[in-house]
Amino acid sequence: MTDGDIERAADALRDGELVVYPTETVYGLGADATDGDTVERVFEAKGRDRDKPVSLAVPDIETALEYTAPTADERAFMHEFLPGAVTVLVDRRDVVPDVLTSGGEKVGVRVPDHELALELLDAFHPITATSANVSGTGSVRELDELGEQIREAVAVLLDGGRTPGGGSTVVDVDAGEIHRRGPLADEIEGWL
Repeated sequence: MTDGDIERAADALRDGELVVYPTETVYGLGADATDGDTVERVFEAKGRDRDKPVSLAVPDIETALEYTAPTADERAFMHEFLPGAVTVLVDRRDVVPDVLTSGGEKVGVRVPDHELALELLDAFHPITATSANVSGTGSVRELDELGEQIREAVAVLLDGGRTPGGGSTVVDVDAGEIHRRGPLADEIEGWL
Protein backbone atom coordinates (compact mmCIF):
# COMPACT_ATOMS: atom_id res chain seq x y z
CA MET A 1 0.00 0.00 0.00
CA THR A 2 1.36 3.40 -0.97
CA ASP A 3 0.47 7.01 -0.26
CA GLY A 4 -0.78 7.08 -3.85
CA ASP A 5 -3.31 4.35 -3.05
CA ILE A 6 -4.61 6.35 -0.07
CA GLU A 7 -4.82 9.50 -2.20
CA ARG A 8 -6.67 7.60 -4.97
CA ALA A 9 -9.17 6.35 -2.38
CA ALA A 10 -9.59 9.83 -0.85
CA ASP A 11 -10.13 11.33 -4.33
CA ALA A 12 -12.74 8.65 -5.08
CA LEU A 13 -14.55 9.52 -1.82
CA ARG A 14 -14.45 13.24 -2.71
CA ASP A 15 -15.97 12.34 -6.10
CA GLY A 16 -18.88 10.49 -4.46
CA GLU A 17 -17.50 7.01 -5.11
CA LEU A 18 -17.39 4.02 -2.73
CA VAL A 19 -14.20 2.39 -1.44
CA VAL A 20 -13.33 -0.76 0.50
CA TYR A 21 -10.87 -0.34 3.37
CA PRO A 22 -9.45 -2.57 6.13
CA THR A 23 -10.15 -2.11 9.85
CA GLU A 24 -9.09 -3.88 13.03
CA THR A 25 -12.13 -6.15 12.65
CA VAL A 26 -13.23 -6.67 9.00
CA TYR A 27 -13.15 -4.80 5.69
CA GLY A 28 -15.39 -1.75 5.60
CA LEU A 29 -17.42 -0.12 2.85
CA GLY A 30 -16.61 3.59 2.82
CA ALA A 31 -18.43 6.57 1.34
CA ASP A 32 -18.76 10.24 2.24
CA ALA A 33 -20.93 9.93 5.35
CA THR A 34 -22.27 13.50 4.95
CA ASP A 35 -23.57 12.97 1.40
CA GLY A 36 -27.04 11.42 1.53
CA ASP A 37 -26.99 10.27 -2.11
CA THR A 38 -23.65 8.51 -1.65
CA VAL A 39 -24.81 6.90 1.60
CA GLU A 40 -27.88 5.69 -0.30
CA ARG A 41 -25.51 3.88 -2.69
CA VAL A 42 -23.93 2.08 0.29
CA PHE A 43 -27.38 0.74 1.24
CA GLU A 44 -27.96 -0.31 -2.39
CA ALA A 45 -24.59 -2.06 -2.71
CA LYS A 46 -25.17 -3.99 0.53
CA GLY A 47 -28.87 -4.66 -0.10
CA ARG A 48 -29.33 -3.27 3.42
CA ASP A 49 -32.71 -2.36 4.91
CA ARG A 50 -33.09 1.43 5.16
CA ASP A 51 -34.26 1.06 8.77
CA LYS A 52 -30.82 -0.25 9.84
CA PRO A 53 -28.54 2.75 10.44
CA VAL A 54 -24.90 2.90 9.32
CA SER A 55 -22.10 4.29 11.50
CA LEU A 56 -19.49 6.85 10.54
CA ALA A 57 -15.73 6.65 10.98
CA VAL A 58 -13.38 9.53 11.81
CA PRO A 59 -9.62 9.73 12.46
CA ASP A 60 -9.93 10.88 16.10
CA ILE A 61 -12.32 12.03 18.82
CA GLU A 62 -11.77 15.74 18.09
CA THR A 63 -12.95 15.19 14.51
CA ALA A 64 -15.98 13.28 15.81
CA LEU A 65 -17.08 16.50 17.57
CA GLU A 66 -17.54 18.18 14.15
CA TYR A 67 -20.32 15.70 13.35
CA THR A 68 -21.70 14.75 16.76
CA ALA A 69 -22.66 16.29 20.10
CA PRO A 70 -21.61 13.78 22.79
CA THR A 71 -22.43 14.29 26.46
CA ALA A 72 -19.63 14.57 29.03
CA ASP A 73 -20.03 10.86 29.88
CA GLU A 74 -19.92 9.89 26.20
CA ARG A 75 -16.75 11.96 25.71
CA ALA A 76 -15.12 10.30 28.72
CA PHE A 77 -16.07 6.90 27.29
CA MET A 78 -14.68 7.80 23.87
CA HIS A 79 -11.37 8.91 25.38
CA GLU A 80 -11.20 5.62 27.30
CA PHE A 81 -12.07 3.19 24.46
CA LEU A 82 -11.25 4.87 21.12
CA PRO A 83 -9.52 4.16 18.85
CA GLY A 84 -10.63 0.54 18.94
CA ALA A 85 -13.27 -1.99 17.91
CA VAL A 86 -16.01 0.05 19.57
CA THR A 87 -18.96 1.96 18.10
CA VAL A 88 -20.36 4.69 20.37
CA LEU A 89 -23.93 5.93 19.81
CA VAL A 90 -24.09 9.73 20.24
CA ASP A 91 -26.35 12.60 19.16
CA ARG A 92 -25.64 13.67 15.59
CA ARG A 93 -25.26 17.21 14.28
CA ASP A 94 -27.34 18.48 11.33
CA VAL A 95 -24.51 17.77 8.86
CA VAL A 96 -25.18 14.01 9.30
CA PRO A 97 -27.91 13.00 6.81
CA ASP A 98 -31.10 11.20 7.85
CA VAL A 99 -30.36 8.26 5.54
CA LEU A 100 -27.22 7.39 7.56
CA THR A 101 -29.14 7.18 10.86
CA SER A 102 -32.43 5.87 9.44
CA GLY A 103 -33.94 9.14 10.66
CA GLY A 104 -32.76 8.63 14.26
CA GLU A 105 -31.13 11.31 16.38
CA LYS A 106 -28.08 9.20 17.26
CA VAL A 107 -25.23 8.05 15.04
CA GLY A 108 -22.64 5.36 15.67
CA VAL A 109 -19.08 6.70 15.78
CA ARG A 110 -15.98 4.61 15.04
CA VAL A 111 -12.30 5.50 15.30
CA PRO A 112 -10.66 2.39 13.85
CA ASP A 113 -7.48 1.10 15.45
CA HIS A 114 -5.92 0.32 12.06
CA GLU A 115 -3.07 2.27 10.46
CA LEU A 116 -4.39 2.12 6.89
CA ALA A 117 -7.94 3.08 7.91
CA LEU A 118 -6.58 6.03 9.90
CA GLU A 119 -4.42 7.17 6.96
CA LEU A 120 -7.52 7.14 4.76
CA LEU A 121 -9.52 9.02 7.40
CA ASP A 122 -6.75 11.62 7.73
CA ALA A 123 -7.06 12.19 3.96
CA PHE A 124 -10.90 12.23 3.92
CA HIS A 125 -13.57 12.09 6.63
CA PRO A 126 -16.10 11.14 7.79
CA ILE A 127 -16.75 7.92 5.91
CA THR A 128 -19.34 5.23 6.39
CA ALA A 129 -18.32 2.43 8.75
CA THR A 130 -20.18 -0.68 7.71
CA SER A 131 -18.91 -4.09 6.68
CA ALA A 132 -18.05 -4.58 2.99
CA ASN A 133 -20.51 -7.39 2.35
CA VAL A 134 -24.06 -7.89 1.15
CA SER A 135 -26.40 -7.85 4.17
CA GLY A 136 -26.95 -11.33 5.52
CA THR A 137 -23.69 -12.73 4.14
CA GLY A 138 -20.45 -13.21 6.07
CA SER A 139 -18.08 -10.35 6.77
CA VAL A 140 -15.00 -10.00 4.59
CA ARG A 141 -11.59 -10.54 6.21
CA GLU A 142 -9.51 -10.33 3.02
CA LEU A 143 -10.16 -8.84 -0.41
CA ASP A 144 -10.33 -12.27 -2.11
CA GLU A 145 -13.57 -12.86 -0.15
CA LEU A 146 -15.21 -9.69 -1.50
CA GLY A 147 -18.49 -10.46 -3.27
CA GLU A 148 -19.12 -9.42 -6.87
CA GLN A 149 -21.97 -7.06 -5.93
CA ILE A 150 -19.69 -5.03 -3.64
CA ARG A 151 -16.68 -5.27 -5.97
CA GLU A 152 -18.73 -3.80 -8.83
CA ALA A 153 -20.03 -0.93 -6.65
CA VAL A 154 -16.64 0.40 -5.51
CA ALA A 155 -14.00 2.53 -7.23
CA VAL A 156 -10.99 1.65 -5.04
CA LEU A 157 -9.96 -1.37 -2.94
CA LEU A 158 -7.39 -0.74 -0.21
CA ASP A 159 -5.61 -4.00 0.61
CA GLY A 160 -4.51 -4.31 4.23
CA GLY A 161 -4.05 -8.08 4.15
CA ARG A 162 -6.10 -10.40 6.33
CA THR A 163 -8.06 -8.70 9.14
CA PRO A 164 -8.74 -10.34 12.54
CA GLY A 165 -12.53 -10.56 12.01
CA GLY A 166 -15.33 -10.00 14.47
CA GLY A 167 -17.46 -6.90 14.91
CA SER A 168 -17.18 -3.81 17.02
CA THR A 169 -18.89 -3.54 20.39
CA VAL A 170 -21.85 -1.15 19.96
CA VAL A 171 -22.53 0.97 23.06
CA ASP A 172 -25.17 3.49 24.09
CA VAL A 173 -23.37 5.15 27.01
CA ASP A 174 -26.34 7.34 28.06
CA ALA A 175 -28.64 4.31 28.28
CA GLY A 176 -25.86 2.21 29.86
CA GLU A 177 -26.48 -0.50 27.24
CA ILE A 178 -24.34 -2.67 25.01
CA HIS A 179 -26.29 -3.29 21.79
CA ARG A 180 -23.75 -5.70 20.29
CA ARG A 181 -21.02 -7.51 22.17
CA GLY A 182 -17.57 -7.60 20.63
CA PRO A 183 -14.01 -6.93 21.80
CA LEU A 184 -13.73 -5.24 25.21
CA ALA A 185 -17.43 -5.89 26.00
CA ASP A 186 -16.65 -7.08 29.56
CA GLU A 187 -14.36 -4.11 30.19
CA ILE A 188 -16.99 -1.74 28.75
CA GLU A 189 -19.68 -3.30 30.95
CA GLY A 190 -17.49 -2.60 33.96
CA TRP A 191 -16.99 1.03 32.86
CA LEU A 192 -20.74 1.55 32.38
